[in-house]
Amino acid sequence: MSTAALRTAVIGAGWAGLAAAVRATQAGQAVTLYEAARTPGGRARRVLADDGTVLDNGQHILIGAYRATLALMREVGVSPEATLRRLPLALRFADGGGLEVPAGLRPPLDLLAGICAARGWTWADRYSLLRTSLQWRLRGFACAPTLSVAQLCAALTPRVMTELIEPLCVSALNVPPARASAQVFLRVLRDALFGEAGGADLLLPRVDLGALLPDAALDWLAARRAQQRLGHRVQSIARDGARWLVDSDPFDRVLLATPVWESARLVQQAALPEAADWLARAQAIDHEAIATVYVKGAPPLPQGRPMLALRSDAQRAPAQFVFDRAQLDGPAGLAAFVVSASTLPREELQARVLAQAKVQLNWTDLQPLQTIVEKRATFACTPGLQRPAMDIAPGLRACGDCCEGPYPATLEGAVLSGEAAARP
Repeated sequence: MSTAALRTAVIGAGWAGLAAAVRATQAGQAVTLYEAARTPGGRARRVLADDGTVLDNGQHILIGAYRATLALMREVGVSPEATLRRLPLALRFADGGGLEVPAGLRPPLDLLAGICAARGWTWADRYSLLRTSLQWRLRGFACAPTLSVAQLCAALTPRVMTELIEPLCVSALNVPPARASAQVFLRVLRDALFGEAGGADLLLPRVDLGALLPDAALDWLAARRAQQRLGHRVQSIARDGARWLVDSDPFDRVLLATPVWESARLVQQAALPEAADWLARAQAIDHEAIATVYVKGAPPLPQGRPMLALRSDAQRAPAQFVFDRAQLDGPAGLAAFVVSASTLPREELQARVLAQAKVQLNWTDLQPLQTIVEKRATFACTPGLQRPAMDIAPGLRACGDCCEGPYPATLEGAVLSGEAAARP
């Protein structure tokens, strides 16, 4: 059967599903896109606060190494230059400590310069990171799949762990170093810090997450006559000879771009003998929460930065980062505190974040706007994790950041997976 004759159902309009739908449409396939919610974007979407303020369901950061995501944005008509603020990688704290990678140098010279200039670091701190990172590079950024980030970084000093490794690990993998996969962490470091020039640059959204990709992707698909069924939760998929039925509608192929638990529900209902291993891996995936505490009345961040790292511990000071949304073209006084691997109840979490802001930023009289907790924001990227593969059965594929791949739960991982699944 020719590609042009294929009828393709894409179930899920998150970033993986949108990438799959765009690529399948470009290949000449007749695409129908299903989405249970009425707002596209999945776990990176626009939300409205009770007072009508436009927010996101979580504060996302892109980096310069996200080549697939940036290319997809351009193809559907979104300018990364207009919608993202590019800054050199900086893990600065309110007290001035931390590391910043200077702009204009090629890797690894930029990292070397950042290490040498790190504020508050002793020469022992700098030497431990230089020696360890050189060893990682000589080993090709490879390690045993059962190794944790804490084990990988055992030779680093406590300051380097606290001010560099822990913030990077939690922000990239959403898991503390003691439980995070060293293998995946090294892949992120290789591509971001030791890859192309500007790969480690932070790309901070200046628009809401809906405007960053999903809105434009839906418009792009509509202009090419792809069918869209928002607010439609697919109840079942079933094999019908060489075809697939999606709620009784026939298709030549089906791409599951829903959260892994939802994909597992549909696969289990389909009763596919060849999908037993895929289903077992999908059902074994654990998840981590991410909370975002939005406040009003926040002063500008010190040092004139749109983002600062915070000194964090799981109980007393739970937030790892704060974002000045006013410096990212948002309303004046709006700030977002990000708590990765969140476990505290919502009210307690909010109270502790406000106390943390008072101690570390000297911010008082903040007005809580909204606290958003995504209970299953990311999969737990732990050592030895066996993620489900893309192929489930002939004509049936899964995609999304939790599927087998080199990256943790990131927008780039989702886009790459969606594009791969769309290929015939």
